[in-house]
Amino acid sequence: MAMVGLFWIAEGDVYVGAKPSGLAPGVRLSPEGVVALGDGQAGLYPWEVVQALTVEYVPVKTLKRQVGVAGTLALSAVTGWVDELAPMMALHLRSGTDTHELWTFAAAVAGYTQTELDLSRTLLSRLTEGAATMATTLAAMSEWGRAWEGGSPRGTERERLLQGWVD
Repeated sequence: MAMVGLFWIAEGDVYVGAKPSGLAPGVRLSPEGVVALGDGQAGLYPWEVVQALTVEYVPVKTLKRQVGVAGTLALSAVTGWVDELAPMMALHLRSGTDTHELWTFAAAVAGYTQTELDLSRTLLSRLTEGAATMATTLAAMSEWGRAWEGGSPRGTERERLLQGWVD
């Protein structure tokens, strides 16, 4: 499993945000369409009806956010108090005249770099350009996920991967 930009890639599955567990909300990108997961938002939106994918409320990495996360983790270790560390993001899916808001947890608790965010947004837009583009892009992401062994790559490697999937 690895985080690359706004995407969590586990074996061949591609998620926007963190891979959900249990009833937690999440969004999976499959060859069939966008799959809303979790309590209150389950459903499949076939690629044929998806006109746009945009993401909002994405935490951007800043020094203040990194210090805040480190402080919360330290407080949790000392007191046993656990706060909800992962912020929520909203994926807005437009189909026809409808917009659906799908929620997911951010995989990067301290936030994403602006470059990763920009490339991820471009990649989400690219997925809606047509069936061939979507299939090729998702296949490349899934193939990388099946071949990758280890945790999330370093920042420059994540940016290189995102750029390759966008091109």
